[in-house]
Amino acid sequence: MSFLVRFWGVRGSIPTPGLQTHRYGGNTSCVELEVDGVRFICDAGSGIRELGIDLMEEGPKPLTAHLFFSHMHWDHIQGFPFFTPVYVPNNHFTIWGPRTGDRRFARLLGGQMRSSYFPVDFHDLGGTISADDLGDGERVIDGVRVRVFHQHHPGVSFAYRFEKNGVSVVYATDSEIDLDLDDPELPLRDPGALRGVPQDLVAFCRGANLLIADGQYTDEEYPKVVGWGHARATTIVDLAVLAEVEQLAVFHHDPMHTDEEISDLIGHCQQRAASHGSDVTVFGAREGFELRLDRPPGRRQTQY
Repeated sequence: MSFLVRFWGVRGSIPTPGLQTHRYGGNTSCVELEVDGVRFICDAGSGIRELGIDLMEEGPKPLTAHLFFSHMHWDHIQGFPFFTPVYVPNNHFTIWGPRTGDRRFARLLGGQMRSSYFPVDFHDLGGTISADDLGDGERVIDGVRVRVFHQHHPGVSFAYRFEKNGVSVVYATDSEIDLDLDDPELPLRDPGALRGVPQDLVAFCRGANLLIADGQYTDEEYPKVVGWGHARATTIVDLAVLAEVEQLAVFHHDPMHTDEEISDLIGHCQQRAASHGSDVTVFGAREGFELRLDRPPGRRQTQY
């Protein structure tokens, strides 16, 4: 049994191709989990186009995959119309809603493919696309336990935890997790202390092999964007420390950050984790990076 995690899009807000972003990548959010041959796709930003190309190269065999969306903001759905496998007959995709009867994700995906926005209608796709839901917020799908968590983000967003045989991955992007969002002295607080984050989120992430979390902003940037729905990278380090996760992938990189700025930020995050006495492995999510998880957490270092 193993989890194979592949990063296809790691950027936030808008695609940013160019010389200054080639190391981490400029495509927006898309992460693939393959668990014992079963595919789970988290978000359909522009990175899903590259995933589609890769899947098509596997040959003509029928493809089945499960799609989970953090939310429906443009940078998380814009790649779906360019995801080639959905045009292929005999391929089957299930779009999962977070609660009983919730079919909003399937409905909104179809909405972006109306003729006013795109030349091919959602209902003309060759593959079979169905909608289902996680019931009360938890369901076992092809042997994988999937749970959902409501996050703080304009219009709401959702985190997901995928788990099988003690191995687990948490995908938690587009979430503002500082509890003191309205603190007027926010920039003056002790920069070294562990910050207050939601305890129910800590419990949701507890002991995960891998936490993929939105760390879009630096400490200096954050006071100017409080309420925008994204986290300081250093705060998600504190979340990872409190939840005792094995590895943290800093995700949803700011579109204005160059590769060098992201690397500097990751270095700062690694120092912060060490200052708390934690051995969590912290790395910057990067397009094309693959990570295999094959046992419950045990403090294995990432080869990155």
